[in-house]
Amino acid sequence: MTLTSTGRSLAELVVAGRPVASYRDGSALDRTLSPRPFLHPVTTLTGTAVTDVQPEDHRWHLGVSVAVQDAGGVNVWGGRTYLRGKGYTWRDDHGTIRHRGWHRRTGGLLDEDLAWCGPDSREFLTERRVLAARPAEDGWALDVEFTLHNGTGAPILLGSPATNGREKAGYGGLFWRLPLPAGDATVFTPDANGEAAVHESQSRWLAYHGDDGDPARTFTVVLGPTDDRTAADRWFVRLDNYPGLCSALATHEPLRIAPGEPQTRRLTALVCDGHLGKERVENAWQVAAAGSPGPAL
Repeated sequence: MTLTSTGRSLAELVVAGRPVASYRDGSALDRTLSPRPFLHPVTTLTGTAVTDVQPEDHRWHLGVSVAVQDAGGVNVWGGRTYLRGKGYTWRDDHGTIRHRGWHRRTGGLLDEDLAWCGPDSREFLTERRVLAARPAEDGWALDVEFTLHNGTGAPILLGSPATNGREKAGYGGLFWRLPLPAGDATVFTPDANGEAAVHESQSRWLAYHGDDGDPARTFTVVLGPTDDRTAADRWFVRLDNYPGLCSALATHEPLRIAPGEPQTRRLTALVCDGHLGKERVENAWQVAAAGSPGPAL
């Protein structure tokens, strides 16, 4: 997908002298897409794309981003909002996530402040997000840490279509939209294979095999939690309708963020050329997880 009207590219993440991810602020996106920062393109070390942006099937899917469909009644995911008893409905409830400034910005580290705002532009959550890129076995690693703070004086619930009545649709959190593959694609964990078995499961890592639209350009993306709280979240996985992976914040129940009680999530992704077998993924993941910088905030 060619980028159109998405906003500025503010920075690049670089590994071994190669740009591997472009950070975009999303400021020029249409309001119905819930404008927010995202990474795209994200690539392997040889340049194979492992993200998609604004695909025809879901125009609000934006590379690698943090997005929630129901943040205290604000849609910070994009598209239609799922309403109990009504289904997906177009509403004027789209919020934005705005880049406010950098704490640190280098070729290997992006550390920023963000504001979550409602349709009236009023801020209801703040976020500190750290993105770090580093070499890893068989490819490179992306470390992600984000912390949400509630300064409103009242609890805010982060929900999903699942918590609003749609079964098995608990998406929202760190979401990775992958390119539509031309060849075969699959997902697996240490203990399960395939979308049905992996969806809503918990595991130390989740792996995806696919390609960037050319069956000759294959890749593996591995995503896993790096702290106990994130490990308690469940996977949201789509493969048959479109390829997407999410470490979900609200699979069965809303996530409550009370004033003075921030919520933090930490994950590491491995991005590798080719299709790595399960044993090789396990070995590479153990090395990558051991090399994780740990809490950045």
